[in-house]
Amino acid sequence: MQGQSDPDRELLDAQALVGHLVPPDTLHGFLAEHRLRLFPGEMFADLFGSGRGRPSVPADVIATVLVLQALEGLSDRDALRALITDLRWKVAAGLALDDEGFHPTVLTLWRNKLRASENPERVFDAVREVVAETGVLAGKARRALDSTLLDDAVATQDTVTQLCSMIRRVRKAISAAAAVMLEGDDYDSAAKPACAWDDPDARNELVSRLVNDALRVLGAVDGVDLDDTQTQLVGLLALVAGQDVEPGETEGTWRIERGVAKHRVISTVDPESRHMHKSRSFYRDGYKAHVAVEPDTGIITNCDLTPANKGDGPTGMALVADEPAGTEILADSAYGSGESLAAIDAAGHTPVIKPWPLHRNPNLADDQLGRDDFAIDYQARTVTCPNGVTTHITVAGTATFGAKCRGCPVRQRCTSAIDGKTFTVTEHDQLLAANRARWRSNDDLVAGYRQHRPMVERTIAWLVTNNARRVRFIGVEANRLGLSLRAAALNLRRLINLGLKHNGQTWALSTA
Repeated sequence: MQGQSDPDRELLDAQALVGHLVPPDTLHGFLAEHRLRLFPGEMFADLFGSGRGRPSVPADVIATVLVLQALEGLSDRDALRALITDLRWKVAAGLALDDEGFHPTVLTLWRNKLRASENPERVFDAVREVVAETGVLAGKARRALDSTLLDDAVATQDTVTQLCSMIRRVRKAISAAAAVMLEGDDYDSAAKPACAWDDPDARNELVSRLVNDALRVLGAVDGVDLDDTQTQLVGLLALVAGQDVEPGETEGTWRIERGVAKHRVISTVDPESRHMHKSRSFYRDGYKAHVAVEPDTGIITNCDLTPANKGDGPTGMALVADEPAGTEILADSAYGSGESLAAIDAAGHTPVIKPWPLHRNPNLADDQLGRDDFAIDYQARTVTCPNGVTTHITVAGTATFGAKCRGCPVRQRCTSAIDGKTFTVTEHDQLLAANRARWRSNDDLVAGYRQHRPMVERTIAWLVTNNARRVRFIGVEANRLGLSLRAAALNLRRLINLGLKHNGQTWALSTA
């Protein structure tokens, strides 16, 4: 049953007694005055299908706590401790001074209800409606895209730990698996198996025992009726048993595979977390937060969260898909793929995207002949090299010069291939070339990029302060909701700084 806030103030009402100590131009003061208008009870009515039972904590109180928690980067326990002891939180939530709050698991319950609903990001959407009402984005036809890596909430596990963990979990969940005789390890213990880790033969022997045990367990549950949870556990065991190992020199033996499997699961506790290199020397394990930002105000217009190895381009294009035609999309070269440019072109937007450098060695760029030194006739399907030699583009999209490169006076500046230059024309080659040409020839476009895009970097900095670089939950959906709450809190704070007011009829900015 959904609870409702009592409109009558209690004797020890925090706002009545100490509300004057909380500045109205802070998020706490704003929520104290407007939380019921911003988060009315009917906004969450669908979360409670029955009108019977014990009333829940009022929706406006929960929404207030979730927003303040997201802004300050607190755990559930710390958030409830703040609600009990911090006068600002009590004023913001409309509680009495002696109110003892509620149990932290209530926040977990509400987040679960939100994630299971048709509109899990309704708090962020409510703040976006406020943004739209103020008109702060009216006439602002630029959106900047960027992403940042977030650390996961669990420890990365090696292959041995993952195998032991999953065999233990499957045996615990499925009786047919528990009945199998195994030899690899004492799976009743959570300790890592004993091994001479500096001895390659000992390591391979341990890995062989574990993989063979995993195969025995998988064979035992084959054909057994499983529920959804058991099916997911069996699937995860099969994945970790095969992603990092390869057959050994003799039949029935296994060893750790050299290299890293693509989309490798790095933890069985959080199977959706992934490993990602931001650069050759910098990497994180976890997730990636994607944002679209109006660069003049810093308002987050849209956001999403994906595993860390998900590409920026497709997610970024989805964030601006609903923007009106003609919007300038400002982004770095991570968003400059042909597919992204095609999506921008199809939506009628204007790309302001820094292209990737084409030269093999940027330090010698002036001495090299790059892709744009070749003339491409897309209608006739031909490519003409800087030496004036023309060749046809095949159906597969390749133009091979081969023997035509022999004796070419500019060959050393063009290619190092022994068999001569091979030129590839992709599906979106024309869009890529147009973007490079636009970037080289339009000084105003480059100046606009350098002026406006840095704001998204500032918004990213706001997004990860207060320990928000590390996610607090397990899985994409749970952390996506956490990101949307964080974005809602940042947008509210930004609007308040811009003079957000309600005149009794609509939201407006006093500075507008």
